[in-house]
Amino acid sequence: MFLHTKILRHSRHMTQIAKREKRVALLRTIPGVGPITASAIVATVGSGKQFNNGREFAAWLGLTPLNKSSGGKRRIGHISKIGDQYIRRLLVLGMTSRIRSIRSEPKKFDPWFADILSRKPSRVAAIAMANKTARMIWAVLMRNERYKVRIV
Repeated sequence: MFLHTKILRHSRHMTQIAKREKRVALLRTIPGVGPITASAIVATVGSGKQFNNGREFAAWLGLTPLNKSSGGKRRIGHISKIGDQYIRRLLVLGMTSRIRSIRSEPKKFDPWFADILSRKPSRVAAIAMANKTARMIWAVLMRNERYKVRIV
């Protein structure tokens, strides 16, 4: 009982801090990014200006496939997992929870997410969604504005 109370107190404290920090609040506008994930990203990455684009940020997290191309033949390997393990795990966990929401009400979400879920297994879809979310995170950090939900 004591441990649950302590965890609850720290969670509330982190949520209060997340509301005050501008960049954390901006990242929390992205679906699937909560206060812990947003705080970890801002603490680790800062403004994100060290990355030239969203793909570089996703690759730094280890969410992009390895490129094993040579001699004009394009070969894409498995997900590298080379990068920040903690943030990658938080993003994948957030996308895994979003998959449940998407399956219950697919019309409320971006059609891309429903499409990837229909074509790929859940774990593969969660990684693809985490990759896309990482790119969104970079864009929000660079533009310094809220994420705008796209519904078709």
